[in-house]
Amino acid sequence: MFWASYLLAVLAIVLAWPVPILLSRAQWPARSPFTAMLLWQAIALAGGLSMIGAMLVYGLEPIGDNLIAGLRALAAMVLFNAPTTALGFWHIFALSAAALLTAHLVFTLLLTYYKIERQRRRHRELLALLASPSGQDAATLVISHDSPVAYCLPGGARSVTVLSDGLMAALEPAELRAVLIHENAHLSQRHHLLLWAFAAWRQALPWLPTTRLAQESVNSLIEMLADDVALKSESKATLIKAIAIVASGSAQGTGSELAPTASTAALAGLDPGNGVLASDSARTTLRGSAGCCRRSPSCRQRCAAWS
Repeated sequence: MFWASYLLAVLAIVLAWPVPILLSRAQWPARSPFTAMLLWQAIALAGGLSMIGAMLVYGLEPIGDNLIAGLRALAAMVLFNAPTTALGFWHIFALSAAALLTAHLVFTLLLTYYKIERQRRRHRELLALLASPSGQDAATLVISHDSPVAYCLPGGARSVTVLSDGLMAALEPAELRAVLIHENAHLSQRHHLLLWAFAAWRQALPWLPTTRLAQESVNSLIEMLADDVALKSESKATLIKAIAIVASGSAQGTGSELAPTASTAALAGLDPGNGVLASDSARTTLRGSAGCCRRSPSCRQRCAAWS
C-alpha cells in the first residue's frame, strides 16, 4: 500500500504534465484522430483516478493491507465509530483531500452539464424565433444571414443542424452535402459529450495547464473525425472547398449580427472559448482549409496528413 501510493502519485504527475504535452505536439493524431481521441480520454480518466487513488491509498495504508481491507476499516470508523487511533494526521489529511477532490470533480461535471443545458434551451428559444425549416429536412433549420454559417445543436430527438441562407447560396450541392454530413457526424458520434467532459475537466482543474491542451486537442479531433465521415461520401476537393467557404464566413461571423436580435455567440448559445459548444459553433464548422491551417497547429497537421 505504501509504495502503491507513491507509484500512483508518479503516474498522476506523468499524466498531468509530460504525456499531454507530448501528445499535443505529436503529428500522428491528424492521421489517426480516433486513436488519439481514445488516448486523450484514457489520459484524462487515468489521471483523475491516479490523483484520487494516490491520496486514498496513502491514507488507508495504516489500517489495511490492501485497498478493500482499508476501505472496510474506514467504513467501520465512519459508520460504527471504530477507533481512529491508527490514522495519523497526514493520513486523515490525505483521505480528506481525496474525498474533497472526488466531490469537486463530480460537482463540476454536473454543474457544467446544467450550464450547457440551460444555454441550449435558450438557444432553441432563439432558433424558434429566428430560424425556419429548410424544406428538405425537418432537422435542418435556416437563419437569415449573408455570412456562411453552419453548426449543430444536440438534444436527442430535438437535435438540429443550423445553416445560414448565405451558406446555402455560396455552396454547390455536393459541398452543402459535405457540410451537412460533417454536422450530422457530430450528432451521431455524440461529440457534445466529449466536449462536456473535457470542459468540465478544465473547469475543475483550471490551474493545470494540460487541461487546456486536452480541451483544445479534443476540439480539433472531433472536427477531424467529422471530416473523415464526410470524406466517405464526398471527394477531398469538395470538402476542402466547403471548408474554405465556411471558414471565411466564420472568421468574420463571430462578431457580426445573424439577426437584428441575436449575435452569432447568442445563437450558438455557448461560449466557444470554454469548449462547451452546442457541438461546433459559427466560429468554425470544418477544419483543414488553407486559411484554417495558417491559424491552427492542429489544422496544419491535418493539411499535412491530407497532402
